[in-house]
Amino acid sequence: MPTHSMILYVEDPMKSADFYEKLLRAKPVEASPGFAMFALTAPTMLGLWKRADVKPAVTAAAGSNELGFQVENDPIVDQFFSAAKGIGAAVLQEPTHLDFGYTFTVADPDGNRLRVFAPS
Repeated sequence: MPTHSMILYVEDPMKSADFYEKLLRAKPVEASPGFAMFALTAPTMLGLWKRADVKPAVTAAAGSNELGFQVENDPIVDQFFSAAKGIGAAVLQEPTHLDFGYTFTVADPDGNRLRVFAPS
């Protein structure tokens, strides 16, 4: 089965890996000064690549996209929100009900937008 990867460009992959390790409660499957990788729900992987090392060079600013994490229910959304606040994530949107479900949005240390939601 092929593996799918999402890669966020970050200033310091080890610092970002620490943030995502605490948020996802999972250790990276690969970690080096230039790159870190987390195994999400199979077959999806989350990569953190040092922005200065990306080829071709990155020209877009962080925060122009959103990485979504779907969870089973509203209490799990609240648990993720508490965990995100506890590790210093920038809160962009408090938990709220929107058309698609219960959700909140935070930013990681590089300004990448993360949305956690439980479908309605």
